[in-house]
Amino acid sequence: MTEIAKLRVILTGASEGIGRALALALAAQGARLALAARDRQRLETLAQECRALGGEARALPTDVTNEQDCEWLVMETVKAFGGIDVVIHNAGITMWSRFDALQDLAVFERIMEVNYLAPVRLTALSLPHLKQSKGLLVAVASLAGLTGVPERSGYAASKHAMIGFFDSLRIELRGSGVDVSVVAPDFVVTEIHKRAIGPDGEPLGESPMQQSKIMTAEDCAKRIVRAIGKRERLVLMSARGRLGRWLKLLAPSLIDRIAERAIRQRH
Repeated sequence: MTEIAKLRVILTGASEGIGRALALALAAQGARLALAARDRQRLETLAQECRALGGEARALPTDVTNEQDCEWLVMETVKAFGGIDVVIHNAGITMWSRFDALQDLAVFERIMEVNYLAPVRLTALSLPHLKQSKGLLVAVASLAGLTGVPERSGYAASKHAMIGFFDSLRIELRGSGVDVSVVAPDFVVTEIHKRAIGPDGEPLGESPMQQSKIMTAEDCAKRIVRAIGKRERLVLMSARGRLGRWLKLLAPSLIDRIAERAIRQRH
């Protein structure tokens, strides 16, 4: 069991949603946090809240798609805390559109850049430090990374890529002391849905989800903190997710229908 207190953590996508809830939950247990997102003001406010809860926190405005920003993020974290114990890849974007309704396929490039390529680059930059500390990589993916989801094809593709990368890296890192945790939440109440890219390439502006029926960011964060403490390999947060792992092997067409119904019911 890993003690959360004093862990040196890089957290991307920290300014809102799961990231913000996760920062506060980790701070309450005494973690030392490098908070990364693009919105400086939100990060500064969050850092103050984290310090009030007993954690250490640095607001480090970062565009995860910019390699120089990520280099600076790693450098500043090491400068502030003397090393890195955990990197949590939480930043992400999504889409809500049928593939045949999309007006511009550039949305796929943008989603892959944020959800897949950015974590790969940040992992490469931080891995030497994680090897020194025998640390932990945490990939906040999605159930959409384990099965297809209608109207979210680009998002599902990016999360499949993310999970494939971190599962492969886990094998390569065996014996190094560095562990990999893949987190696959079901639907969670976050701002990501409001900014989901629609068929015209513009953000939706409001969530298409019935938010009263899905997990809160705070509950999701608590589960991730527990996974960090246990250095869990895979975290599934719903009965549907756990059952789906088996049904995909035994009754794949049933999983297709469940995914279609889940999207329809959440609209």
